[in-house]
Amino acid sequence: MIHYRKDTDHIATLILDMTGRAGNLLNHQIVAAFAPVIEHLKQEKAAGKLNGVIITSAKQDFLESGDLDYLYQLQDPAKAFEAAQQLKQFLRDLEVPGVPVAAAINGDALGTGFELTLACHYRIAVADSKLRLGHPEVKIGLIPSGGAIIRLMWLLGIERAYPLLLEGRRYSPQEALKVGLIDELAENREEMLARAKAWLLKHHDVARPWDDPNGSIPGGTAADPNLGHRIRLLTARLSAHTNDLYPAKRAIIDLLAEGSKLDFATAYRLDSRYYAKVATDPVTKNMISTYWFDKQAVRGGVGRPKGFGKFRARKVGIIGAGMMGSGIAFLCLRNGLQVVLKDVSQPIADRGKEYVSAKISEYIERGTFQPEEREQLLDRVTATNQSDLFRDCDIVVEAVFENKSVKTKVTREAEERLDEYSVFATNTLSIPITELGKESIRPANYVGLHFFSPAEKTAVVEVVAGAATSQETVARAFDFATSIRKLPIVVKDSWGFFAARVQNTYILEGITMLREGYSAALIENMGRQAGMKTGPLAMADELGLKLVLRYEQQAAEHYGQRYKQHPAVPALTLLRDEVERTGKSKRMGFYDYAPDGTARLWAGLTEHFPVTKDDYDRERMKDRFLFAQVIEAGWCLQEEVIEHIEAANLASVYGWGFPGYTGGVMRYLYSYGKEAFVARCGELRERYGQRFTVPRYLKNLEPDRLTP
Repeated sequence: MIHYRKDTDHIATLILDMTGRAGNLLNHQIVAAFAPVIEHLKQEKAAGKLNGVIITSAKQDFLESGDLDYLYQLQDPAKAFEAAQQLKQFLRDLEVPGVPVAAAINGDALGTGFELTLACHYRIAVADSKLRLGHPEVKIGLIPSGGAIIRLMWLLGIERAYPLLLEGRRYSPQEALKVGLIDELAENREEMLARAKAWLLKHHDVARPWDDPNGSIPGGTAADPNLGHRIRLLTARLSAHTNDLYPAKRAIIDLLAEGSKLDFATAYRLDSRYYAKVATDPVTKNMISTYWFDKQAVRGGVGRPKGFGKFRARKVGIIGAGMMGSGIAFLCLRNGLQVVLKDVSQPIADRGKEYVSAKISEYIERGTFQPEEREQLLDRVTATNQSDLFRDCDIVVEAVFENKSVKTKVTREAEERLDEYSVFATNTLSIPITELGKESIRPANYVGLHFFSPAEKTAVVEVVAGAATSQETVARAFDFATSIRKLPIVVKDSWGFFAARVQNTYILEGITMLREGYSAALIENMGRQAGMKTGPLAMADELGLKLVLRYEQQAAEHYGQRYKQHPAVPALTLLRDEVERTGKSKRMGFYDYAPDGTARLWAGLTEHFPVTKDDYDRERMKDRFLFAQVIEAGWCLQEEVIEHIEAANLASVYGWGFPGYTGGVMRYLYSYGKEAFVARCGELRERYGQRFTVPRYLKNLEPDRLTP
């Protein structure tokens, strides 16, 4: 569990090595194993036989985060508080044995794993840009449980600690050094241990700043008038951005403000109270369910056809050097692949490579890449206007604009150069894969890969199988997506696929409200207050009104006589055909767009859609927005457009911005309660029509299927 070694300079090295596990996990077992070790260290110090302690790992990772299975089941705040207090006491015992302690970080240290390093007096890491350090807990609705918020406040100050905790980023060692999370870098393990020892021998009498009677928090406390004012501004911005729907984010700023005005011991205990409240909040359970368990399920292969070996692409061809194609190229480079980036002319292809170069510069500035890596990365991308360079590509991704004849032309040109095993993927938004696949030389190898914009930032990609697409090709597309750190969501080739189809219901509901006499500003605000990332009218402009209408036309073709026109269609037709305002790409839609990108609601909206509602039901408006999406997701599951609840949740929160605090479209049904949801749908259907009919799939769904 813990190997103890001591050299002639009285430096003890503790090597974490949990038996029966691929990595070390900070749980009750390792805490129990540390107890006698810490007692022995105290005895050694008392006997004058200890000058310092190094903690490192025998595993590939330094130390993994805590037990999320236990946390998900934890409902009692008192038990959560006690668990946090026990962890805090362990970390306190570690940092006050009377000798300096150095963390020699040789692998990933995240969450509670990084808490242990913060309890050390000195942190040094191997300069491997693939390592990840920090506190990503807020991404799954949690805050650190071992006092990291209080320690970082004392180490960095409130204004530097706050964004690190709020963003929940996983830092490379180089980035971590820049932001102050670690103290030094080493080229390799041997150098790291040697430097850690040298530091310990030079620093015999060290105390944590919070244990120094004269210590102070860098930058001051919330009691200082100027800093207190800035904290209030930060809190207001957070509320405006999140509508206070995320307890963990609010807890971070509140705890920093309150804790800064208290002594360390009291703030440390207050930290546990905040943690107990957040850890047992229903929002936290929703987020752990989706952002951890569902994500692990998809990464583990949910939706991937079975029986096919792992596909490992080495060289990727990309057709289209615009923002989407260049973003995909950067993703591939970042994950170690070679790229051929093609467009109709060499200058256009070169511009795509320049975009990739600019992205590399951005990541060098952050510390993710090192300056010496620039040329190595750029050497792996070839910009060209020649299809011949696709000859040895394992997969080609087409990312040209949404035009069937153009897509067919570039597909043929590329496929003629590919061998019979290569995969060809199209990044279409709305053209059926089956239809495009008919023009393919090898339709069994033809598949849809729908990236969301911007490709280099969004987490999910839809894998769309056409009628002729082989199961092996679907498996290969799935593997390619995971190799570039995407979550692949396997969907059927149906109108709008999954994401656009469900997203459209939100847009259409907002436009329907506009027709009903609600003000555009109110509609947009209610959408955001429901937790959506953008208002429905802004989302319509972003997608383009022609595309929004095209999805409805595809629905009409798909359902035939069963189709009933959505009440939003006349308004969309009016704007598209009569007013000729088709969206952001034309800088005219529901909003007016200035050349600098700023947007204002179009002043002429009220001429076509007079505001007649002087009263409104806030909750009903928000329910309409969210229920419309959950119902459509239910239809997609019933029609087997998508087959896995985990995938539906992830596609919704990552794909188009369904409220993260809910855990996604299907998790929302669980937290709202199925019976209550069905009853509320009945009320909405009576008032607004059949689009609020609950699918049989949702009515018959067992609640257990909605939980991990």
